[in-house]
Amino acid sequence: MINYLYQEQNWQTQLSDLITDPLELLEILKLAPDQLLSGAILASEQFKLRVPRAFANKIEKSNIFDPLLLQVLPHHLELEDHADFVTDPLGEEQANQQPGVLHKYKSRFLLTLTGACAVHCRYCFRRHFPYQENLPKNDDWINIKNYIETQSNINEVILSGGDPLTLSNRKLKLWIDRLETVNQLKYLRVHSRVPIVIPNRIDDELISIFKNSRLRIILVVHSNHANELDDFTCAKINSLVKENITVLNQAVLLKGVNDSVQALCNLSYRLFDAGIMPYYLHVLDKVKGAHHFDLNPKVIDQIYKDVLANLPGYLVPKLVREIAGEQNKTPLFGVTTY
Repeated sequence: MINYLYQEQNWQTQLSDLITDPLELLEILKLAPDQLLSGAILASEQFKLRVPRAFANKIEKSNIFDPLLLQVLPHHLELEDHADFVTDPLGEEQANQQPGVLHKYKSRFLLTLTGACAVHCRYCFRRHFPYQENLPKNDDWINIKNYIETQSNINEVILSGGDPLTLSNRKLKLWIDRLETVNQLKYLRVHSRVPIVIPNRIDDELISIFKNSRLRIILVVHSNHANELDDFTCAKINSLVKENITVLNQAVLLKGVNDSVQALCNLSYRLFDAGIMPYYLHVLDKVKGAHHFDLNPKVIDQIYKDVLANLPGYLVPKLVREIAGEQNKTPLFGVTTY
């Protein structure tokens, strides 16, 4: 049953009323706490539970294996240590040039404006990132601008975080206006999961900011399963597409969530129906606390081979892994030693 309350509430109200108590989430979903609760509480002490109620409304009640629930419910397996799962799997500490700036690739750099997210995905590769030490203040803008201008190859900035769409439209526009003053910049990419978990974030003011920028705006959303994309969510995202804003999707291949040909095909078709192009399918980043989502490389290879056989080429996302120190994402299909 659709809960229309979340379609009527503004996004700020939804963002300020997140589910942060594991017991409350289990009660809403009609799941018996028993053994689930103790593990969820312990894991949430290390990486807090955060779930928008609009997203919880998409989760099937009484189903502990619901693919949306598995992405957000803290689990006792997060507390286990595994030698190759570390706090900084992508080597971002070395790429952190100055507050807010992560420069890993030649023509673009990532600007982290906030450490806040609307949802805490349990596989997040930045769950240990020291945001408070890296958030740029207004006074840092001159240093950021100078940095861009000393790197003549940079023509694109990626707003990430945290999630840049947790910022107010006023603050978001402030930073976009600043970036527009740098002549060498042509593109602005905004990476955000908020349109998937709080679709009302795509309001008229945000659409206006994007379509009136001199920069070419590319919104990269993050959806892992077709069940995240109900009709309301698709319609809100499509309102950007209708204004000629490019919208791409990146997903993460997760054990128990979308590790089947059917799930991935359904996702690609559902994305396309909303005007969103499948972009990347990431192999799990080996971040501490996410080992239980990992898959065997041979299993991944077979799944992707079957996806290629079932989807038209334009709906097949690129299977990639990000490797610390490399100058690009690494394509993985046919490689069984990743």
